[in-house]
Amino acid sequence: MPIKAIVTDIEGTTSSLSFVKEVLFPYAREHLAGYVRTHADTPEVRKELALVHQIVGSTMTLDNTIAQLIRWIDEDKKITPLKTLQGYIWEEGYRNHRFLGHIYDDAVIALRNWHAAGKKLYVYSSGSVQAQKLLYRHTAYGDLTPLFTDYFDTRIGAKVDAMSYRHIAETAHLPPAQILFLSDIVAELDAAVLAGMQTYWLVREGAPTLSSAHRIARNFGEIEVK
Repeated sequence: MPIKAIVTDIEGTTSSLSFVKEVLFPYAREHLAGYVRTHADTPEVRKELALVHQIVGSTMTLDNTIAQLIRWIDEDKKITPLKTLQGYIWEEGYRNHRFLGHIYDDAVIALRNWHAAGKKLYVYSSGSVQAQKLLYRHTAYGDLTPLFTDYFDTRIGAKVDAMSYRHIAETAHLPPAQILFLSDIVAELDAAVLAGMQTYWLVREGAPTLSSAHRIARNFGEIEVK
């Protein structure tokens, strides 16, 4: 079936893993305690702290809540309130020109071409929707957010759960077979295939370590969209 929409991951797909792991994550960890203490009484942050307590199963002091959040960062947990708070912290970083969102040249060219060709573009990442928009808004290529129709994060479901991709297809009002999903993680691609989507495995560095049922591309220029 012809591709009418493309859903892309971020880390290792449109953007380098090193930017996220060596720039964004350390920045959020360094500034989390100060940000939470400064903004703990705002409705937005208070809501996320309440979700932390709900997940843990008990009400904690502010210091203990901060310690829990930092523990989750160190354990690389994909937990929604943590991702949301990280997004708030990164927003300040982008606004203060601490960094620009990294995106590969080949990804920018392909995304612009697909958008011009009438393909709907979506983002699906474990990072919060806010963090996704920030990354694509603040790039060396300018604001790329107008290219995308919508954004999805863990609120729609886990990235290794086929049901998440079915929900995305429903939101896009398209049959899954007309949607192409791009990622560097095979387990995510497997889930998308179970949901009925087409896939490409992005292997930007090295060689694939295992045989795959997914088409393989080293960059966006090798992705065929028909």
